[in-house]
Amino acid sequence: MTATDNQGVPPLEFTDSIHVAASPETVYATVSDVTRTGEWSPVCKECWWDEGGGPEVGAWFTGRNVTPEREWQTRSQVVAAEPGREFAWEVNSGWVRWGFTLAPEGEGTRLTESWHFLDAGLAGFRERYGEEADAQIAARSAAALTGIPVTLAAIKAVVERG
Repeated sequence: MTATDNQGVPPLEFTDSIHVAASPETVYATVSDVTRTGEWSPVCKECWWDEGGGPEVGAWFTGRNVTPEREWQTRSQVVAAEPGREFAWEVNSGWVRWGFTLAPEGEGTRLTESWHFLDAGLAGFRERYGEEADAQIAARSAAALTGIPVTLAAIKAVVERG
């Protein structure tokens, strides 16, 4: 896993990868179907398409997230949709970018998940949470750090199970 540190601010970008014994096209078809997110995400329990015909740039979807502390919904827009290569979205109009990149690897695929807290998100958190913003950002960073490996392992299991 790669974490990027920002001079005392919690890491604001994480990536991790896993090998999946399936073609990039098969893996892409799975990860780009946001309606299946609840099968692998430890936080996002379900997603549905709002606008657009599915996994295409510009399409919007809503996700329902649940942790022991709270339940909330987010609205996301697809910002990259290249079958067999990349699927990515931005949450809350550019606050956080999540994505998957795929590359052929041996007889399967190297699946990489990434999370990046964007400048608009930092500003939004500072406005929304005031003095508590750094603690909130740290909590979101910690959740991404622990959640990404869990998500990747679950996607691998889902895809390889067929």
